Amino acid sequence: MLQFILNDKEITTELPAGELLLDLIRYHKNLTGTKIGCREGDCGACTILMGEIVDNTLRYRSVTSCLTALGNVNGKHVVTVEGLNMTGLNPIQQAMYDEGATQCGFCTPGFIVSLCGFCLSDAEKDYENAIAAIDGNICRCTGYKSIQRAAATVAQLMKNNKGDAIEFVTSKAILPAYFATIKKRLLELNSNTNGAGQSSGTKKYLGGGTDLYVQQHEKMIHSDIDFLFNKQELNGVIKEGNKCILGPSATVTDLMESKIIQDALPDFKKVSKLVSSTPIRNIATIAGNFVNASPIGDFTILFLALDATLVMSNEKTKREIALREFYKGYKQLDKKDDEIMEQIYFKLPGKNHRFNFEKVSKRTHLDIASVNAAVSLSTNGKQILEAGLSAGGVGPVPMFLRKTSAFLQDKEITAAVIGKAIEIAQSEISPISDARGSEDYKRLLLSQLIKAHFITLFPNLKLETLCCL
Repeated sequence: MLQFILNDKEITTELPAGELLLDLIRYHKNLTGTKIGCREGDCGACTILMGEIVDNTLRYRSVTSCLTALGNVNGKHVVTVEGLNMTGLNPIQQAMYDEGATQCGFCTPGFIVSLCGFCLSDAEKDYENAIAAIDGNICRCTGYKSIQRAAATVAQLMKNNKGDAIEFVTSKAILPAYFATIKKRLLELNSNTNGAGQSSGTKKYLGGGTDLYVQQHEKMIHSDIDFLFNKQELNGVIKEGNKCILGPSATVTDLMESKIIQDALPDFKKVSKLVSSTPIRNIATIAGNFVNASPIGDFTILFLALDATLVMSNEKTKREIALREFYKGYKQLDKKDDEIMEQIYFKLPGKNHRFNFEKVSKRTHLDIASVNAAVSLSTNGKQILEAGLSAGGVGPVPMFLRKTSAFLQDKEITAAVIGKAIEIAQSEISPISDARGSEDYKRLLLSQLIKAHFITLFPNLKLETLCCL
């Protein structure tokens, strides 16, 4: 049995924990403002807010309900567009109306929910962050300029908020007053944090489910699921000595907001915005990205370069394996059926560390890469002391370019060395022609991305020489 608050009402349901939140909202609760669009997390028409207490603070994030299992909202607050209604239009709805930011109206609830998520977030209340909050919402009618103007109005509404966002939006009648009661109600809610349904003998471990529900929708609904989001020991980002330790169910947003990650990898937030959209990053887990084993998994490529280590465990044993050794073939892992990923860690970079990630896709944002690549270098300014180069989309698995990385070690940073590294990299990869590009195109892309790494990290290199390689 699952319990959570849906808008202003406490809900108890015996639906399978693997059932999708979208289907409960529309078909069981008849809240049809939440729309069915792509059912793949791309369009944002089904966006809702998920509120939970983290470190004694009520935190809201936007998520796509078409990819969110009921078990993942157990003991939490779910907000649909109906839960944002007040007497008349609320100021966010009014901004959309005033700016003519809706035509057919199908996408409008998702935009409004995402902008409410911006109001409730800890993000700086400026126009740029208001726009970032709706990066997972697609509109096919308006051309976006009117929506951007509405977002600017919402940012203006929030500009004087310097304290608790929930207190501000309720006191200023931006959102309904009941939001002020939710923290106390969640603390009192007797939730089953595991959220598993009846055992089917085929237990699955689920983090966010942003890929599993696209590929195995019907199968997931009736599976016996252990929800990793609800296990506090598997969440978060901590520092121990010179190691950064990630909980496997830490989301991409958790990593983006982590001071430890920001200090270790200053460009991590910028890189992450090239990957998916805000609602997906809010629920997609780092372990899920690894175990998915996609040959073009962006964060897998990133952490291959950083030489991450995985701690795998079951009820009897615990072992460590380098991420670089985890992939044995296409969608084949060095993982037993009963193992879960307990931890992920990597060595915190020193002051002479340099890191870069590059990605080419048909769209700049929110798209699957044709080819991606990452590099991690330790240097003394002129010489590479240690190198890790990885690439995706150029083989059956996410690839650590072992020979290229070994070649770069102890080399001076020159155009000739980079040219030779590109030549070695070409010998390590085996791309195939598919919908994202031909083999020749992918080979060319990897060469260009390796050049881009060094152009970015060492701007004093003679660019005209490097670009002609």
